[in-house]
Amino acid sequence: MLAGLQPRDGGKYIDGTLGAGGHAAAILRQSAPGGQLLGLDCDPAALAAARQTLAPFGRRAVVRLASYVEMEEVAAGFVPVDGILLDLGLSSLQLADPARGFAFQANGPLDMRFNPQSNLTAAEIVNQWPLDELADIFFRYGEERQSRKIAQAIGAARPLQTTGELAEVVARAIGRRHDKIHPATRVFQALRIAVNGELEAVQAVLPKSVRLLRPGGRLAVISFHSLEDRLIKNFIRSRARGPVDDPTLPVPRAFAPDLMEVSRKPIVAAEDELARNPRARSAKLRIAEKLAWETFAVA
Repeated sequence: MLAGLQPRDGGKYIDGTLGAGGHAAAILRQSAPGGQLLGLDCDPAALAAARQTLAPFGRRAVVRLASYVEMEEVAAGFVPVDGILLDLGLSSLQLADPARGFAFQANGPLDMRFNPQSNLTAAEIVNQWPLDELADIFFRYGEERQSRKIAQAIGAARPLQTTGELAEVVARAIGRRHDKIHPATRVFQALRIAVNGELEAVQAVLPKSVRLLRPGGRLAVISFHSLEDRLIKNFIRSRARGPVDDPTLPVPRAFAPDLMEVSRKPIVAAEDELARNPRARSAKLRIAEKLAWETFAVA
C-alpha cells in the first residue's frame, strides 16, 4: 500500500477509513518530518483507538468523526492532497466485538452498523423486510445462489435476535458447503453491505476523491469482495479512457482522461503479510494516479 501511495515529506494525505490508525501511522512515518494526514471514521470506538495510535505525531495528524462520503466537506481547507487511502470493509476492532454483530463466531445482536448512530440494523432487515427483498439482498450483495431458500427459512424462524440464531437458521437451510466457508458467510456479508449502504458509498466517494487530489496525486483503494473490486476497477478504467459528454471540462471529455491505472491487475498480499494477517487473503489493492488536464489539451 505504501509503495503505491508514495508518501513523501511535506505531502498531504487523507485516510478515509481510519480504523485503529495503523495505515495512517505508516503514512505519517513515511512522510516525516513534514507530511500531514486527515483521518476520517464514522465509528466513535475506532476514532478513539486511532487518536491513541496517532498521538505521537502531534499536529501532523487530524482526525474527524465522519464517513468518507463526507470527505469533500470535511477536507475543505486541507485540499488538494497528494494521496487518498480507502480501506473498505470491516476493521479488526469491529469484527472482534460481539456486541457489534458483524460475525457469527461469537454470539451477538443483529446490528452490523459501522456508525452506531445510524437507524437501520440487520435485525430490522432480517425480521421486517419482505422475503423477496431479503432474497434479492442475499443474491445481489452476497452472490448467494440459494438466496430464496434462505429467505424462506428466515421467514419461518422469525423473529431472530442474535447472530448465532441467524447463522444456525442458514446452516440448517442449505447445509455445509464444499468450499469450506461457513454457510452463513455470504448472508452476513450481504446484510452488512445493505445495512451500511456500502456499494452506494463507494460509488459516491470515488469521483469525490479524484476531485480532491492534486495532479500526480494517488488514490489507493483496498477492497475485500468482488462487488467492490469490480466497481473500483470499472471506475478507474472509465476515467482512464476519458468518458464523453461532460461540458464542464476545459477540453472535450473524449480527449480528457483524468486517471491512470498504476497497475492493471489488483495487488494482493504477499505470503509474509498473510502469515501476519490471514484476513488479508481476500484483499485487493487498486491504485490510480490523477493526470493534469493540460496534458491532453487539443488545438
